[in-house]
Amino acid sequence: MTLTAYLRIVGLGLVFRLREFAVSRWFIQMATVQPIVFASIAFYLFHAGGRPGTLLYAALGAGMMGIWSSTLFGSGGALQWNRMQGTLELLVAAPPPFLVVLLPLTLATSITGAYAIVATLVWGRIFFGVPLHFVHPLAFALAVPIAVVALGLMGLLMATSFVLYRNANALANFLEYPVWVVTGLLFPVALLPGWVAPISWLLAPKWGIDAIRNAALGGAVWRPLGLCVLTGAAYLVLAAIFSGIFERRARAEATRSLT
Repeated sequence: MTLTAYLRIVGLGLVFRLREFAVSRWFIQMATVQPIVFASIAFYLFHAGGRPGTLLYAALGAGMMGIWSSTLFGSGGALQWNRMQGTLELLVAAPPPFLVVLLPLTLATSITGAYAIVATLVWGRIFFGVPLHFVHPLAFALAVPIAVVALGLMGLLMATSFVLYRNANALANFLEYPVWVVTGLLFPVALLPGWVAPISWLLAPKWGIDAIRNAALGGAVWRPLGLCVLTGAAYLVLAAIFSGIFERRARAEATRSLT
């Protein structure tokens, strides 16, 4: 198959998955309601600490938390649903590489999760008076979609392991909060032990939220944005390698039934 055919598959798959998630009440609630709850808690904490000027900082972090949660649970949950429906083997056995079939799913989860940023900003503005003045508005408009795509590629890398891991939701539950903490979505990574920082450098949410916050509040945007692109590209390469390994194992080992 040609590159054009692969791009067409990804495009059509992305449209299909976005429509699928758009009618899922559970998914929409997770992408909007949960970030609002965490943002409200953060707003009250910052108010209690006498630091209202950091409310936009908290709102953006809570929005990124929502994108990560939707990407993580959407990728793992969708594969689990296909497994229960008996269609996962058909996806793996399809003529296109499994990576091409899986990519629209993970991108759709992160794109749908972008509702979280809009929800937290609107909620914060209406009920908490969060200022929505961005220092670099054009850079902010560029940083958000790049961060969303990078998180989708991170979800793609993780989803390749979900093919062989039957309890994908349990793995997703385990990975949600550590990533929130390590990447500094609600507080600076500098407040954590020194050994945490190198781990955060490998995670796209770290660079994505740095680029978004710096664009909104002022600071260097292009370095974290470039690193976000770089980590996303690395995830895509690793996902291509791992998906081939996992697919061959799933096909070859009788004990690795997908359903």
